[in-house]
Amino acid sequence: MHETETPDNPPPPPATAPHPYAIFRNADFKRYLIARFVAAFGMQMLVTALDWELFKRAHSGLALGFVGLSLMVPMFLCTLPAGQLADRRNRKSIILGSTLVLGLASLGLTLASGLIALDKNVGTFQLSAYALLVVIGVARTFLWPASAAFVTALVSRAELPRAITFNSGAFQLSCVLGPSAAGVIIWLTHGAWLVYAVNVVFSAVAFALIVGVRHEHKIPPREPVSLQSLITGFQFVYQNKIILGTLTLDMFAVLLGGAVTLLPIFADGIIPLHHGAEGVGLGLLRAAIPIGAIVCVFYLAHRPPLQKAGRTMLLCVAVFGGATILFGLANRQCLGGFFPAADGLWFWVAFGLMALCGAVDNVSVVVRATLVQILTPDEKRGRVSAVNSLFIGTSNELGGAESGFTAQIFGPVLHHVHETAGPVYAQAMATGAILSVVVGGCGTLAVVLVVAWLWPEIRRYGRLS
Repeated sequence: MHETETPDNPPPPPATAPHPYAIFRNADFKRYLIARFVAAFGMQMLVTALDWELFKRAHSGLALGFVGLSLMVPMFLCTLPAGQLADRRNRKSIILGSTLVLGLASLGLTLASGLIALDKNVGTFQLSAYALLVVIGVARTFLWPASAAFVTALVSRAELPRAITFNSGAFQLSCVLGPSAAGVIIWLTHGAWLVYAVNVVFSAVAFALIVGVRHEHKIPPREPVSLQSLITGFQFVYQNKIILGTLTLDMFAVLLGGAVTLLPIFADGIIPLHHGAEGVGLGLLRAAIPIGAIVCVFYLAHRPPLQKAGRTMLLCVAVFGGATILFGLANRQCLGGFFPAADGLWFWVAFGLMALCGAVDNVSVVVRATLVQILTPDEKRGRVSAVNSLFIGTSNELGGAESGFTAQIFGPVLHHVHETAGPVYAQAMATGAILSVVVGGCGTLAVVLVVAWLWPEIRRYGRLS
């Protein structure tokens, strides 16, 4: 028998949605978020400056490709122990230790860049830079799973999707300000050592903020370290087809479609902002992706959870691939005969396409990160987060290596150009970079179709909550 609605028995009022920014009343989460922003801001400055310095010293796409390789190798070697450590040791202590190592590596880059003149000892600087990048790669491999699992303990389960959205937003904001700040410093000083020194300071600030977080990870009872315990994260991901499918989609999309590593080549000669402002142009291009992502963060924060998260993710990755193809073509060299435009105009067209890539990619980030955390029990979150970091981190770094190598193959190697300087070499590098980006974007579209066919669970996944 149903109750009758009367003035004395009114229907319950509809549940009101929580305020989009209510989560910032949580002091621990706020400290964590600021620390993440500061640390990521400094690291984005460092990577931008290092890409610029290596390209200026070596004038080679291979030099940029080895940056990704140097960061990727530690991920393969350290992911299993990093995940195990995040589940069996205090996660806050792991974050603090990793942050300290990152600061020391930045100090090493400061000394290497400052002591070696720009036009001398190119090989010595490259060896030093790649060795320190390996150290940074090790520290980040241990930091990422501990940090991802740590944030779930700072907020309630209902707040987790919004916390992940703002966590992504903080990172993307750092990606806007970091490359831009690095570009301005490079423009003013014509060097990169000051950028590395600033990151030392930022690492110290992030360390102090994490110290102030009151929550401590409750360490579970110790269990013997075995091969079975180490591979638990991989087993869990393989058994959960939704997580496996979303990780595979994101990994191969970024691996094939990422153009970030080649931005120094685009900013230097393909779509220059204006003569003599390569550093500013590079900073703006690198900032375009996170600018688009930040716009997406605020859009998602003011909306209810996605109702068709799986289909939305597939569509967004497809748009990412299409925008990447257009980015490779949007320049005077490819479309100038059809759409005459000044170099500056082509630059802003490319900027808009990179911003679109950032916006749609952020949807994929939020969906994937939310699913990994809410579908994984806490005692396995460190190891599963390590697998997530391996998928995403290797796709970023291996994608950078792939972009650099293919640009070299499609450019100087294919055109049989042996000199490493001069207008002929620069033209060959430009051709190689354009072909690398366009082919990669086409590969991303193919990946979307394959993943949608192999894992229909993703197409059918509904509300993200």
